Amino acid sequence: MTPLVLWIITLAIAYLVGSIPTGYLLVRTFRNEDIRESGSGNIGATNVARSGAKGLGIATLILDALKGVLAVVIAQHMAQWAGFPNGYDLEAVAGLFAVIGHIFPVWLGFRGGKGVATAAGVFAALMPLTTLVCIGIFAVVFMLTRYVSLASIVGAVSLAILCIVFDTRRELIVDLVYVAMPLLVIAKHHGNISRLLAHTEPKFGTKPAA
Repeated sequence: MTPLVLWIITLAIAYLVGSIPTGYLLVRTFRNEDIRESGSGNIGATNVARSGAKGLGIATLILDALKGVLAVVIAQHMAQWAGFPNGYDLEAVAGLFAVIGHIFPVWLGFRGGKGVATAAGVFAALMPLTTLVCIGIFAVVFMLTRYVSLASIVGAVSLAILCIVFDTRRELIVDLVYVAMPLLVIAKHHGNISRLLAHTEPKFGTKPAA
C-alpha cells in the first residue's frame, strides 16, 4: 500500500467514525425524539442533557469522546499494518478528520455538534497527561461560571498551547492539528461567544431559548 492510499483510506475511516451522530441516535432510540428540535438544536451532550435526558447526555459525552480515541487507534494500527515509518502524524490528522466528521456529519446534512468531546478524545489518545490537565482547567472554569461554552473554549485554547509546548516530537503537521482542532471548536461556539458577551448565555442547569 502506498503512503497516499494509506492516508486516503485512514482519513476516510476517521471521518466516518467521527460523523456517527451519537446524541441524535441515542435520543431517537430511547425517547423517539429529534434532539435537533429541542433546546439549542445541537446534537451534543450538553443539549441532550438539557433536553431532560441527563443519562443520555452522559452517554453522548462518553461515546463522542470514544469516537476521537477510536479514530486515532485505527490510524495507529493502519500505519503499523502498512509499515508506515512515522504514524504519529497520520494519527493526529485522523483525529482532526474525526472532529470534522462530528461537526459536519454526512448523515445529518453536514450539521452536527461542536466537536468538544470528540476533540477531547483525540487529544486524550495523543497527549493523555496534557489532556488530563486541560480537563481540570475545564472543570475549574465550569464550576466557577456554570458556562459549558466558556469552559470548552478555555479548555480548547489550553490544549492547543500545552500540547505544542510539551510535545517533544516537534512535527509541524502535528502542531498544526493541535491548533486546528481547538480553532474548529471555538468557531462552532461563535453563537455562544456572542451570547457570553451580551450576558445572555444560559448557564448549565437552565434551558436556553429555542
